Amino acid sequence: MPAHIVPIAASLWMRRCSLALAALAGVSLVLMMALVFIAVVLRYAFGLPLLGVNEIVQLLSVAVVMLALPSCTAEGAHVGVDILDRRIGRWGRYAGDLLSRALSVWVISVLVGRAVLKALDAREFGDATNMLQLPIWPFYAMLAAGMALCVAILVVQALLILLQGPRDDS
Repeated sequence: MPAHIVPIAASLWMRRCSLALAALAGVSLVLMMALVFIAVVLRYAFGLPLLGVNEIVQLLSVAVVMLALPSCTAEGAHVGVDILDRRIGRWGRYAGDLLSRALSVWVISVLVGRAVLKALDAREFGDATNMLQLPIWPFYAMLAAGMALCVAILVVQALLILLQGPRDDS
């Protein structure tokens, strides 16, 4: 298999994985919205507050953000600033694209390692939420999985940038 095909095949595989995680993020968001709707109706229409709604919403927020992160990275949907693009030229943009991905891979890799350790500790010690006693290790695991896929996507993007070389688009 030619060397330039490997990053492309990996990119397609990671794109499918990131879409699957984004779908789970969407399901989590719908669950969160339904839960908040039900909690508001029960509280204000019937005077029956649901205990622990805040805990569930906080945990689902982790799922929404961290499971959608790889898809956002794969799509290039993060906020970008291109103030200097025309002044630095194609080689400057090329170097900036590679540098930004290298720094992102380094920082996010450190965070993945920390999240994995936190998930393992939380599981070992049975860490749970205060009110509902929901285990928190699965949410640390989601955080680690989402960021780990982001790292893989960034590495493949860097390889594709290296293979394509500097581009003339401005």
